[in-house]
Amino acid sequence: MKKKGFVFLLVTLVILGVFIVFSLNNPGTIDSETYEPKVYSTIFSLLPPIIAILLALITKEVYSSLFVGIVSGALLYANGNLELMLNTMMFNEEGGMVYKLADSWNVGILIFLVILGILVALMNKVGGSAAFGIWASEHIKSRAGTQLATVFLGVLIFVDDYFNCLTVGSVMRPVTDRQNISLAKLAYLIDATAAPVCIIAPVSSWAAAVTSSVPDDSSINGFSMFLKTIPYNFYALTTLLMMIMMIVMKFEYGPMKLHEKNAEEKGDLFTTPERPYGEADQEMKTPFGKVIDLVFPVIVLIVCCILGMVYTGGFFSGVSFVTAFADADASVGLVIGSLITLIIAFCFYMIRGVLTFKEFAECIPEGFKAMVAPILILSMAWTLSGMTGLLGAKFYVHDLVAASAGVVQMFLPAIIFVVAVFLAFSTGTSWGTFAILIPIVCNVFSGEDTYEMLVISISACLAGAVCGDHCSPISDTTIMASAGAHSNHVNHVLTQLPYALTAATVSAVGYLIAGILGYKFEDSIAHISLPITIILLIVTLFVIRSVTSKEKIIEDK
Repeated sequence: MKKKGFVFLLVTLVILGVFIVFSLNNPGTIDSETYEPKVYSTIFSLLPPIIAILLALITKEVYSSLFVGIVSGALLYANGNLELMLNTMMFNEEGGMVYKLADSWNVGILIFLVILGILVALMNKVGGSAAFGIWASEHIKSRAGTQLATVFLGVLIFVDDYFNCLTVGSVMRPVTDRQNISLAKLAYLIDATAAPVCIIAPVSSWAAAVTSSVPDDSSINGFSMFLKTIPYNFYALTTLLMMIMMIVMKFEYGPMKLHEKNAEEKGDLFTTPERPYGEADQEMKTPFGKVIDLVFPVIVLIVCCILGMVYTGGFFSGVSFVTAFADADASVGLVIGSLITLIIAFCFYMIRGVLTFKEFAECIPEGFKAMVAPILILSMAWTLSGMTGLLGAKFYVHDLVAASAGVVQMFLPAIIFVVAVFLAFSTGTSWGTFAILIPIVCNVFSGEDTYEMLVISISACLAGAVCGDHCSPISDTTIMASAGAHSNHVNHVLTQLPYALTAATVSAVGYLIAGILGYKFEDSIAHISLPITIILLIVTLFVIRSVTSKEKIIEDK
């Protein structure tokens, strides 16, 4: 721990020292109308998230790493001017922390988190989680069966990734704990069935985000385009297949292997000493708790959140269900749905006689405390994203992709995939990546003779955005997957990264093949490129399993 603290302090002092020297030589000017940072729309605009990510991976300290990233971004924006840096970091209307926390969409997500925390506390208090865990352990006898059940539930909850992460974690954590499945593995299963499922589900908040990212003047129907991208979304499809295959084949590799070994052989679900949720994941065993005490609120939550989302899209005003979902405000809909669920759950428990009003009141601060960690990380991740936006990172990436578009079009899907991965990883937002890259792709492939390449390239953009979001420590989905599993956040990132990179590498090759075939034949070639990508993934997994098996034999000797 002392070594990590020394590394963190040294890196921080070096960064701040460079910026302070820069400040003395470049005092900066403050003119709100003409002001522009010196690094605007350059490669240095990506420096703050890179600093935060590297520090988090080296030191395993998420909060302080994010804070240093925010400070470095504010200093870059201020051209080293310390007074402007402080104002930018806290009060800038486009990226400051105060304004990020005042944003109604962000506040809605935080309220949704708190209400879900209260619901989980209620389910624990009445013994619903314990009763469901006992029931599931009697019916699901194996670790593989438990993991497959987790995946199945994650696929079922396809309407929104936030909702998916927290609901699946709340329901399945008591079950996976009994089967000695590590919290890091549970977090991976949750994360891998959140965004990858939502991005291929026509009725989801992600479909709405993609649809709205298509330019209005492009004469392209956003929703029909989204449907056509599904068979080309190699990363989402390979991630789901890879997850199931590894469960069935019963092998792990990378840091996850140690976590699973400790959980299975020693009963240590954490591996590292950090306990970010304290004792919040301990089940309350009561003689009155029944399975219905968990299942009923979860079903009500799913129904109410779906209705809440389509309500915000105008479904009850005569708009079609699909259109309502496309126009839905996920933040408002999830708050409405979760709040109604909380009221119904309270009434249900009171009628059953398993909860008193005093116990209900006690669950409110308990639920809030359980969500402090993800709230802190989300708040700083949003601010860091704001700093990156102020530095014009999206315009740098825009120019980078636009410049590569004219080189070799057949390689463009693979290039777009890699750029989308990097952008989403650096900024922690897949939706922002959609908004940046989709208009560029639409402009590059604007003719009818390049329509198939347009579909492939947009698919590559979506897949790359999901992949980068999946890998990034500052992604809100990654943060919520950690929260749903009650896993240490850095543990989740480090154990998930090798799996995500494996699927990403296979997907990049798939887009290379799809781009060449699409350019040559100008016809739908998903039936060729998708099977090749799947076969490549299967071969890759068998090779990895063979290598890890040989390593195990050597270790045993």
